[in-house]
Amino acid sequence: MDTKLIVSASPHVRSDETTQSLMANVIVALCPCVVASAIIFGVRALLVTAVSVVACVAFEWLYCKLLKRANPISDLSAVVTGIILAMNVPVGMPIGQLIIGDLVAIIVVKQLFGGIGMNFANPALVGRIVLFISFAGSMNKWVFPDAAVDQLSKATPLAVADPSKLSLLDLFMGIHGGVLGETCALAIVLGLVYLVATKTISIAIPASYVGSVFVFYLIATKDLHSALVAVLSGGLLFGAVFMATDYVTSPFTLKGKLVYGVCLGIVTFAIRYWGSYTEGVSFALLFMNLWVPYINDLTRQTPYGYVKPAKKAKEGAGK
Repeated sequence: MDTKLIVSASPHVRSDETTQSLMANVIVALCPCVVASAIIFGVRALLVTAVSVVACVAFEWLYCKLLKRANPISDLSAVVTGIILAMNVPVGMPIGQLIIGDLVAIIVVKQLFGGIGMNFANPALVGRIVLFISFAGSMNKWVFPDAAVDQLSKATPLAVADPSKLSLLDLFMGIHGGVLGETCALAIVLGLVYLVATKTISIAIPASYVGSVFVFYLIATKDLHSALVAVLSGGLLFGAVFMATDYVTSPFTLKGKLVYGVCLGIVTFAIRYWGSYTEGVSFALLFMNLWVPYINDLTRQTPYGYVKPAKKAKEGAGK
């Protein structure tokens, strides 16, 4: 009986994970942030999140429908983009302006570059930056949650001149001004634990990013409290967990992830410490997204059994 040996193309080790299952894990991990934002800022936080998700899904469906392409909305990537962008705006963000950010994220950054897997930067990240530049007044209209009274407009912790006066517990629990998803560090940490436990992301990027920012601030200020305030303030934790770890715009090797995280820390620290912008995380992520292809090339793993051509030629000459 004749038998044929069939050799399939690499990769020979395959995973049961799909884009849909990975995106579903990210959605679950984002749930603590969504719930925390509703508790801290009120029911309007849920409205902002719902509108952003619906807008992102609608834009993706409409674009693919008009261009007669296969519709990818079932992979849940548009839902993730919608939630992440919603978590990057203040609770009082006008709905019309938010939808413009969704349009930029889905159509301009994602679909015009070929859809999922082809975007040069994180769609939600670019959407946030466009909103920040175009509608600075709305994006900087912080709401401070006050459990004793009601919500007041106040500055974010990054805008406070003396970090030593800030309570680390308040920062960790989200009792301060900011955008929806970045205020409650506890919710972000819960999401991180879930993503790492389900092996959706590697701890390498969040750890190297947050760790490097902490070390740089500790060296610069020589004060542990100020360094911890820098870590718990602004969008550092949220960006490190949910945006820096984006599969498409982050390195795929462990060495590359570590290099990427440390470089993010350097750029974020430089913008925050010496610059006048509080948007250090957003601009650092966008800048480093552009360098990811080069990081991948420089940190590419050596194939098992590979011998350098020069070494081969030397061995051949010695025979």
